[in-house]
Amino acid sequence: MFAVIRSGGKQYRVAKDDRIVVERIVGQPGTMIQLPDVLMLGGDGKAPTFGQPKVAKATVFAEVLEHSRADKIIVFKKKRRNNYRRKAGHRQHQTVLRIVDVSPTGTAPKFTPTPKREPAPIAKKDKKAKAKAAPKQEQAKPAATEAKEAAPAAKAQKELTKQQAKAPARKKAAGKAKATAKKKPAQGSKKGKGKS
Repeated sequence: MFAVIRSGGKQYRVAKDDRIVVERIVGQPGTMIQLPDVLMLGGDGKAPTFGQPKVAKATVFAEVLEHSRADKIIVFKKKRRNNYRRKAGHRQHQTVLRIVDVSPTGTAPKFTPTPKREPAPIAKKDKKAKAKAAPKQEQAKPAATEAKEAAPAAKAQKELTKQQAKAPARKKAAGKAKATAKKKPAQGSKKGKGKS
């Protein structure tokens, strides 16, 4: 059996165990509520029953699963040539419902709340075990891999000592070039000429 209900100015086609999202409805999660605005009933091989405007006595019972908010929409207003712009975001409040039963007579069904699904917590012992296991793996390296890792460092040290050995010779050559530049007077300078 299905029904067409009205909630929050909108119409929804619902059947037992359907999940729908409607405008915010007052009610705590895990409680059962009534939706009395039934506009049409159908199903079970019978001709559909239309209300004028509602079907008499018919009620839809639903469980409130959660209250949430819809995705954000951007509200942008503009008046051209008037330097008028307004930008705002909006998230509509909504309620998630599970349809418990569609009752043409209005009698309430037996109700048991849906159990909440909670994510399984990560055990603290597992985190500690992983933290302890990581250092053990580092200690278990074979001696051959340590020697391979030490080889590049030794090469870098040798190259550094070679560069340091060459550095004093470069400094001496640079010093000699400066000394010769000082001895030679620049062309067109008055230094070394007599008074005129």
